[in-house]
Amino acid sequence: MICCALSACHTSKPHLSYLSGLPQAQEGTLASSDYSIKIVPEDELEIVVTSTVPTATAEYNLPATNAQYVIGQNSILSTTEQQKYIVDNLGDIDFPILGKIHVAGMTTKDLKLYLTERISQSVNDPKVKVKLANFKVNVIGEVRNPRTVEVKSERFSIFDALASAGDMTEYGRRDNVTVIREIGDSLVYCRLDLRDPQVTSSPYYYLRQNDVVIVDPNNIRQTNSRYNQNNSYKLSVISTIVSAVSVIASLVIALTVK
Repeated sequence: MICCALSACHTSKPHLSYLSGLPQAQEGTLASSDYSIKIVPEDELEIVVTSTVPTATAEYNLPATNAQYVIGQNSILSTTEQQKYIVDNLGDIDFPILGKIHVAGMTTKDLKLYLTERISQSVNDPKVKVKLANFKVNVIGEVRNPRTVEVKSERFSIFDALASAGDMTEYGRRDNVTVIREIGDSLVYCRLDLRDPQVTSSPYYYLRQNDVVIVDPNNIRQTNSRYNQNNSYKLSVISTIVSAVSVIASLVIALTVK
């Protein structure tokens, strides 16, 4: 299990700033972490093999499929899409000609090099493109636009995720951002202090497929929420009492008139 590199802590750093612990110097260097993503079961891979002679590599590609999308009430767009390889529970894919390949634990770069070497045995100068097609992360909590982010690049940091969700609100805790990650059959989590410059060295700084980023609310937001809930409850009680009194008054008046 990967241990959390940075835990949340309470200090006197400005609560609305990121990396507020940076030295006062105009320039400096931050620690870095590994952003390479490992292929895992249930990943979707887009793999395309080409060469100067297209017919020589055609058999190494999955056939394209026709997809249709509804654009308007009476408009349908048809397009051709490359089929994707689904990594099975054992971490394998079935590749044309080459057969079953164990890809779990590889990076897309590793797989590209492996396929290039294998295909080069029968094709001159093949070009292999490998892309992770299902890289997405969920950003929820005190951000302006909670959402699922479809990630286009494998180098995607927690700051990229927050920016994609419109950044934190002023009520978000910069010192307590939680990342939940799938590792094998387990879910692990880490709390990060985004005011600390050392956050860039955390193994959770660069996100992986299916990560969940949770931004906790600060005390002001929680106090306001409790205040609003209490007021809502009081109004509901008062409304019920007023309604009951009105009904009773109506009955009294009706009996008096009779």
